[in-house]
Amino acid sequence: MANDPFERFGAVPLFTVSSDDFADGDRFSREQWASSSGGGDVSPQLSWTGFPPETKSFAVTIHDPDAPTGSGFWHWAVFNIPSSVTSLAPNAGAEGGAGLPEGASMLSNELRSKSFTGAEPPAGTGTHRYDIVVHALDVERLDLDPESTPAVLGFNAHFHTLARAVISTVATDGDI
Repeated sequence: MANDPFERFGAVPLFTVSSDDFADGDRFSREQWASSSGGGDVSPQLSWTGFPPETKSFAVTIHDPDAPTGSGFWHWAVFNIPSSVTSLAPNAGAEGGAGLPEGASMLSNELRSKSFTGAEPPAGTGTHRYDIVVHALDVERLDLDPESTPAVLGFNAHFHTLARAVISTVATDGDI
């Protein structure tokens, strides 16, 4: 049974997200792997189009629903991206947020770092999907505590999502 995190939320219109670093369904590159596995912890380049004209901001999340945790593993969570911004450069998720657009904020990932943490499927756990989601929101800002979790971002975004774009990539234990 596939783990579809949006199955229970009800349908919203879809728009398009793409990456110069991979196509939907492809494998993460070495740069998008965790540094502890020989990767670079470099967040992927992302671009999005076709979102509703009434969009006031965006949130971007990267989640591994296949992590052996019972709740998945959040690799990155960014919110309050202005509606005028339609792409993020590679490594926008570097610690400190210098690569993010003005006004955008990062939340801590599962490793308690306000940055992108690359893929690192544990040995014996096979192939993991990484769902990269861009949420088009009907508010300019989500007023979240800076210590909130990505799940709290998802909860709040749920009530303000006008449309959603999803691209997925994969990594398998032993890929690098």
